Amino acid sequence: MSQVFHDIEKKIITSLKDNTTQTPDSLESSTNLSPDQIRRGIEWLKLKDLAIVTESKTSTISLGKNGLESFQKGLPERRLLDLLHDGPRKLSDLQKELGPVFGPAMGLSRKNNWVDTSADQISLKDLPSDLPGEKTLKQIGNNVLSEIDKNDLSILLKRPDFIVEDIIKTKEITLTDSAKSLILSDSSGAIDVEAKVPEVFVARTHPLKDTLDEISEIFVTLGFSEIIGNMTQSSFWNFDALFTPQDHPARELQDTFYLDGISTKKIATPEQIRKVSDSHKKNWRYNWDINEARKMALRTHTTCVTIKHLAENKLDEARVFSLGRVFRNEKVSYKHLVEFNQIEGVVVGKDANLRNLMGIQREFYKRIGITKIKFWPTFFPYTEPSLQTMVYNERLGKWIELFGMGIFRPEVTKPLGITKPVLAWGGGIERIAMLKYGLDDVREFYNNNLNWLRSATKCQ
Repeated sequence: MSQVFHDIEKKIITSLKDNTTQTPDSLESSTNLSPDQIRRGIEWLKLKDLAIVTESKTSTISLGKNGLESFQKGLPERRLLDLLHDGPRKLSDLQKELGPVFGPAMGLSRKNNWVDTSADQISLKDLPSDLPGEKTLKQIGNNVLSEIDKNDLSILLKRPDFIVEDIIKTKEITLTDSAKSLILSDSSGAIDVEAKVPEVFVARTHPLKDTLDEISEIFVTLGFSEIIGNMTQSSFWNFDALFTPQDHPARELQDTFYLDGISTKKIATPEQIRKVSDSHKKNWRYNWDINEARKMALRTHTTCVTIKHLAENKLDEARVFSLGRVFRNEKVSYKHLVEFNQIEGVVVGKDANLRNLMGIQREFYKRIGITKIKFWPTFFPYTEPSLQTMVYNERLGKWIELFGMGIFRPEVTKPLGITKPVLAWGGGIERIAMLKYGLDDVREFYNNNLNWLRSATKCQ
């Protein structure tokens, strides 16, 4: 069955038959089509394997502001060496004569051992015949670009405003052999009822947002209530209330993002501050500093939200969770980001125990589609006992770490007036999403790859 072509495609094909290789600009002139019509027509023909688009890049170089000045007056270091040719000069005199270029000229001359400095006198030590970049500067200034030394050019490219490099991208469009043999009809011909309809990409939520919503819904159906907290927290609630000593490595700038120069005056009640301070002094044996506790930071976990909620409400029984962004000053890699999502949940009750906690976790994983799990003893600073959830990744064929969990230590709960056992767990949402969508690199969620976003199945 013969193909049906849009008028735009016909005009482009006809023009390319007369002139076999053209740029988008020349096609605009020869077809009287707009730039947008040319762009769309070329894409249509590419999809039908009727057009070939060849892209190329060319670069041009010219002198920048400092390059022009050096071409006319000489390189700063050349001008300095010329002034020293007849004998030593005072540093102050050279500064006055050379002005702003004295600094870079002197720096390069010292680095290359061309001058000698004693007291306030500068004398010539060595006078090279050719300075690095000097020959290339003259060639560009005289528009002699055929024999440029790349190493010499690279020296000038490193110097600010010496060389201006412009990259020019060009496209050339040609017809494929099958397109050259086409006979275009003026009539539209019969309608091809078997032709594919245009592919439409309707709006949809991001797969990571779908995972967040799914996790939130699971905990709500399990009888939990969601609590919301600020992304910026005082160090008191982010660290001190969780029994993290003030000299702990996690509180350093290498791990935590602090709000520069910002501290909060009211961090908690006087009683809470006193009891937390006493707990640190007694158990960690150091002088607790309230100014450290006042520092504001981007929260490093959502635990600060749940512990603050429990401290303020003094609940005998509770099932709450917090879901949101947290921030860590870590090196970005395939499994680490500086900003990610975390789920944090707690259960408060007089009979709450570790077996209850493991049961809640098993039920959560079951509902999200993970059935092979086990628990591994571990250490966390504010829970004891502590466990690490391990889940089996069928695709990778190995066990991987997921959520951490445990029972809040008395050093955390008692200073805040919490008298019942508190079961707690937490972990990164991106890790669960990676399992759901079969990804090996967490950065894929933030790459805005439209092909993957459109093809990712909502229900996993």
